[in-house]
Amino acid sequence: MISTKSARTKVFATLAAGAAAAGATLLAPVAAQAAPTATTAPAAVAAASDTLKPGMKLKAGQYILSKNKQFKFIMQGDGNAVLYKGKTALWSTATNRKASVLVMQKNGDLQVVSGKTAVWRSNTGTSANARLVVQNDNNLVIYNTRNKPNWSRYMVVGTLGANRVLKHPEYMTSVNRTYRVYMQGDGNLVLVKGKTPLWSTKTQSKGAFAAMQADGNLVVYSAAKKALWSSKTNRKGSVLVLQNSGDLQIINGRSVVWRTNTAGR
Repeated sequence: MISTKSARTKVFATLAAGAAAAGATLLAPVAAQAAPTATTAPAAVAAASDTLKPGMKLKAGQYILSKNKQFKFIMQGDGNAVLYKGKTALWSTATNRKASVLVMQKNGDLQVVSGKTAVWRSNTGTSANARLVVQNDNNLVIYNTRNKPNWSRYMVVGTLGANRVLKHPEYMTSVNRTYRVYMQGDGNLVLVKGKTPLWSTKTQSKGAFAAMQADGNLVVYSAAKKALWSSKTNRKGSVLVLQNSGDLQIINGRSVVWRTNTAGR
């Protein structure tokens, strides 16, 4: 089981503008992480327990609750699915399509669905009959049928979408789980294979975070929102993708506009 008792991560509902890198402005993470794709939402409705089972969904106002009653994961009416401790938001999908539902698809993918479109997803749709659990340690975890974790709220699988941030102790993983990108506590954004570092931003600032901005620029900001490093890219709507080959890329449509050139290493 993934444990996060020492982690204390806050939701970036709104990020202040001001710090700039290569002419870009830090933007608020209000868009979905994954590009919209067609999907079908099951009709089942989840009960208020600690688990969202395969094929179940949460409509606006519905939630699952940790067994110790301290942590609530609720599908809000504004289209955002948020994990709370009391009135404090700990994590969210950062989505904003009203009347959306949260669905634990039978293929193992957790999705925020608006109509027939997935506006956010965990990218874990290769493990049939997985379930989502809100744990007593403040984590959200998807478990497969062997009770092994496939995803947690500290993990981004494959793609960091526009207007999304990566904060310590969060990390990206390639879909094949061979490569990872860590936002380290010392402020360095590092791509690794196992324990071997392949690339980094070489930034140092405690509390720093990485932002994949809507203007297409990947920026590492200090806790005070001062730009420390950027990819110097400016294609609106671009996303950050960690390929199974080990190459970290900024992709706009079908075009690669920036890359670490670490494929196969």
